[in-house]
Amino acid sequence: MAMINERDRKKVGELLSRLKNPVKLVVFTQEMECLFCLQTRELVEEVGGLTDKLSVEVLDFVSDAERAGALQVDKIPAVAILGPGGKDYGLRMFGIPSGYEFMSLLEGIQLVSSGESGLSPESKSKLKGVSSPLALQVFVTPTCPYCPRAVVLAFRLAVESPLISAAMVESAEFPHLATRHQVSGVPHTVIGDSLQPMVGAYPEAAAVDMIVAAAGGAPASA
Repeated sequence: MAMINERDRKKVGELLSRLKNPVKLVVFTQEMECLFCLQTRELVEEVGGLTDKLSVEVLDFVSDAERAGALQVDKIPAVAILGPGGKDYGLRMFGIPSGYEFMSLLEGIQLVSSGESGLSPESKSKLKGVSSPLALQVFVTPTCPYCPRAVVLAFRLAVESPLISAAMVESAEFPHLATRHQVSGVPHTVIGDSLQPMVGAYPEAAAVDMIVAAAGGAPASA
């Protein structure tokens, strides 16, 4: 049974036909597929079949452990969104990108295809204040209409800064992580080791200021 209905297939196909450069989606599952692993793989394969600018590689989390480690994949289902030539901007999706998060997947594909973050000049300048690796984890649920805004903004930051990585984490599929990070509402963005998360869909300028501060930097002068 198709994961994407015919009407949406046409819309998504038209959107993906405008991709600037090829994109690879690397899906991690395992032989005894986990909860939502099968659905995640099938959904990504359907998306990949809508344009020749998308390729899909399915790997086993156990037997391809070395590759999983190289891509910093430590749980499944997982999707790594890689740009032209396999360029890794650090965009990851942990859990099935369904519901509203399907749009986050499509936005992530478009971002790495273009290699352009679309951030304001002010935000780009401030992000120069991030001087060490910083991981953003955006906890979401598929039924949250505000979550894609937070996920896509995190993806934009990762595309802009080589030191930032950004992951969508589906709260219900990884309850132990949601509990560890005291997620009581979504979107909930964990900023590296900071104990101060961003709860809600922050505007770009406010999010950048908070992230740069959490990274121990100061906004760079324009």
